[in-house]
Amino acid sequence: MDDLVTLLSRFSNAHGLSGYEDDVAALLADELQPLVDEVRTDSMGNVIGIRAGEGPSVMVAAHMDEIGGMVSHIDSEGFLRFVPVGGWFDQTLLSQRVLVRTREGTRIAGVVGSKPPHLMDAEDRKKMVKLKDMFIDIGARNAAEAEEMGIEVGSPITIDIELKRMGNDFVTGKALDNRAGLVMMVSALKRLKRRKVKATIQAVGTVQEEVGLKGARTSAYGLNPDVAIATDVTIPGDHPGVTQNEVHVVAAKGPVIAVLDAGGRGIIAPRPVLRWLRQSAESASIPYQLGVGNGGTTDATAINITKSGIPCSVISVPVRYIHSPVEVLSMRDLDQGAALIAEAILRAHQHF
Repeated sequence: MDDLVTLLSRFSNAHGLSGYEDDVAALLADELQPLVDEVRTDSMGNVIGIRAGEGPSVMVAAHMDEIGGMVSHIDSEGFLRFVPVGGWFDQTLLSQRVLVRTREGTRIAGVVGSKPPHLMDAEDRKKMVKLKDMFIDIGARNAAEAEEMGIEVGSPITIDIELKRMGNDFVTGKALDNRAGLVMMVSALKRLKRRKVKATIQAVGTVQEEVGLKGARTSAYGLNPDVAIATDVTIPGDHPGVTQNEVHVVAAKGPVIAVLDAGGRGIIAPRPVLRWLRQSAESASIPYQLGVGNGGTTDATAINITKSGIPCSVISVPVRYIHSPVEVLSMRDLDQGAALIAEAILRAHQHF
């Protein structure tokens, strides 16, 4: 488990805004190299690892990007205005430390600020500060200094926080959505390294999931697998503010196999795929949960409707506080998710 935490730390602590996944892509390519026959990066930026087999082709997709922001204006005093990239809840951003990537690729530390509450009237203090009223302070005294640092309109912004262990087997960090999925995919391939596998494995780190499932669509079109698994995270209903009537999934009770998400607007997993994944879990005594949700969706939605249709579902890790800088997951869930992916790949030839 220590090795798995170390691997997750490397991916979680790396920075890769949607469209700027380069650092994460390099990490993934390094991890995949000894586990597959070929690693390449396509024109969209997806990282693709192929392990050739004689059986059906199984695509395993995990998105590399994280939510963040982008500089939209530098004011005369050197403060940065920004727009969100991906689905932020505004109040989770205020007073966070961030890193702003320069033209040269280095990163400048900054903080998200706003008008001090001391200067607000009583009514304004009751209201949530909106992102449009926030700014980033990088220590520049004017616009010219900010530009000398290498900051410009279009500079990507990510949260500055590192993975930490918590009690029991829980960890907290940024971008566990979806660095957890990447680690599940890599860990599954490590489990299969010395195993005879009949299927052809197509391991893909996809780009720009948070802004439209873009990399999944293009990579699935190029690979055209027989079946696919997207790896991602999902919301659990096991903490204050959420009831299990709203969300029945629980952290530390096993990975989640998606039956349906986004109320059916996303993936509706084909019954043969569900049968394959459930039988794989049960045959290897891997605990699992079934996911039926009305909220967001994953790369599986784009993969599923590519070309003439690719049978697909999702194996997820329950993650508390998704789309915040302090996401929390159980390492046991992640480890069991990797085991389930590996077992499913081993059995794919029996189903497809």
